[in-house]
Amino acid sequence: MKPLEFVLILTGVLLNAGAQLLLKSGTRAVGHFEFSWANIIPVGWQLATQPQIIGGLACYVVSVVVWILALSRVEVSLAYPMLSIGYVVNALLAWWLFGEAVTAERLAGIAVIIVGVALVARS
Repeated sequence: MKPLEFVLILTGVLLNAGAQLLLKSGTRAVGHFEFSWANIIPVGWQLATQPQIIGGLACYVVSVVVWILALSRVEVSLAYPMLSIGYVVNALLAWWLFGEAVTAERLAGIAVIIVGVALVARS
């Protein structure tokens, strides 16, 4: 894989991971809510006007553009497994930013993902 191809894939993955973290931050700002007809508009408005939610959606849009650029240069069978890097980034940043648990079992899973991505990248 050429350096530009790797940069495009990594950028797409990181934007996608950033989108997830921003969406989580935005929903935390709104708080727990129930889906019901009575609160569709008020909760929907709160979510739609949350800066983190808007930022997360913007990250998704940009990540799709970057991903399309990457797929125009790299085989999907090589590029798609690289999305797994997002799991690693999200788990570690969710622990750091939100205090989410990263158990030994999760760390073992993260290690397996890293080894798998390294093997795919070398092929």
